[in-house]
Amino acid sequence: MLDEAGTQLAQRLRLEREARGWSLADLAARSGVAKASISKIERGEMSPTAALLVRLAAAFDLTLAGLLLRAEAGGDRVVRAADQPVWRDPETGYTRTQVYMRPDHPVEVVRVVMPPGQRAHLPASSYARIRQVLWVQSGTLTVTEGHERHELDAGDALGFGPPADVVIANESASPCTYAIALARS
Repeated sequence: MLDEAGTQLAQRLRLEREARGWSLADLAARSGVAKASISKIERGEMSPTAALLVRLAAAFDLTLAGLLLRAEAGGDRVVRAADQPVWRDPETGYTRTQVYMRPDHPVEVVRVVMPPGQRAHLPASSYARIRQVLWVQSGTLTVTEGHERHELDAGDALGFGPPADVVIANESASPCTYAIALARS
């Protein structure tokens, strides 16, 4: 059974799909996510991983932040810390706080806490129409874009290059906190 945020997300995914007139098979073909998985997510029987959500969001021509914001139905210019939606990846345990995002503003800001020894795999399609900068606030992080590996320490920032499959990994024994600023290109 999903919590309230998970239920809102499941409903939003179905609404986005139905608003486009897509069947489950259509969304599966566009996202590369199995039709059975999409069905389970929409029915609230399965909590999606970050990788699945990124692929589904990209199929809708949304960022993950945009999809989550639509599920939360936010929109004020001032976003109080207590009102920033937090999502927890069920596979890795990483938490993602949507610090700022509005449909009428080109920049989104996200805060992520990656537990020790965890990693997130994100497909190139999730970077196709956005520009992104990652800034490590505490800890260390390894970012692999395609075949290029970047070792980042607290205070370091990385501007992502052309779309490529990305692995964001915390190979240390301590949590890593980082911020992402992104804009649609």
